Amino acid sequence: MKPRYFAYALALAAGLFAGVSAQAQQIVVGGKNFTEQLLLSDLTAQYLRAKGYEVDLKNGLGTTLMRSALESGQLDMVWEYTGTALIVYHHVEEKLPPEQIYAKVKELDAPKNLVWLNESALNNTYAFAMPEKTAEEYGIHTLSDLAARYKDEDKAHLMGVDYEFASRPDGLGPMQALYDFSMKRSEIKQMDPGLVYTALKNDQLFVGLTYASDGRIKGFNLKLLEDDKNFFPPYKATPVVRKEILDKNPKLAEQLNALAAKIDTEKMTEMNKRVDIDQEPVSKVAEDFLKQQGLM
Repeated sequence: MKPRYFAYALALAAGLFAGVSAQAQQIVVGGKNFTEQLLLSDLTAQYLRAKGYEVDLKNGLGTTLMRSALESGQLDMVWEYTGTALIVYHHVEEKLPPEQIYAKVKELDAPKNLVWLNESALNNTYAFAMPEKTAEEYGIHTLSDLAARYKDEDKAHLMGVDYEFASRPDGLGPMQALYDFSMKRSEIKQMDPGLVYTALKNDQLFVGLTYASDGRIKGFNLKLLEDDKNFFPPYKATPVVRKEILDKNPKLAEQLNALAAKIDTEKMTEMNKRVDIDQEPVSKVAEDFLKQQGLM
């Protein structure tokens, strides 16, 4: 190759790579410090890298720390739950219909330049669960069925709940009031949230407070009871992005919405199980999901 053509080729290549570099925006993805959030943040990072973005993943954060980092601009994008935003960040005590909660948190976060994209079908709300065989034996499928069982004063059934839920103003007391049943003090076992699952598995509890998409629900053959009076608000997992980042990346909202559309409670429960019960690496489970859903 003649020198002048070689110089021209180098200049052309430099220009092409400069164009690629200019288009590759860095996105700082945040995540909380439990399995589901580690999965959501990791699969988002892998997904966006496959789309050509430069991604800095910062997960393992506490809830309030992650929120502060998002508001201050240290994080660009996170997966947040509608119920968490409503109750923990905005301190809304009014009980809203489930269909209004997403609109409310979207409205409340807009002045902070935080944009809630499309919510996914993943609802990691509080839920009461029983061993499947126990639920079938007693014919209990809903919280109303459970309340009816507790109204039989000749029977004693142990319920496991965490310390916070036992005493907080939107916890066990109001739930009993809505479902119209009472319990003896001896029927309430306050314990660490993680121990509830093991106690249910070992038939040490009749019923216990869990999270709807926890992998141990499936791994330990537990049955979630339907909250037929909608006591618990929805905790729909939703991508939340700083407006400045969306403005700089015109395709990002559409891309994250496409990802959110593929995620639901059943799929996430299976992913959580693979990590927590089967001991598979988070990154491997996340990659498998993206490939199975045709996203990577």
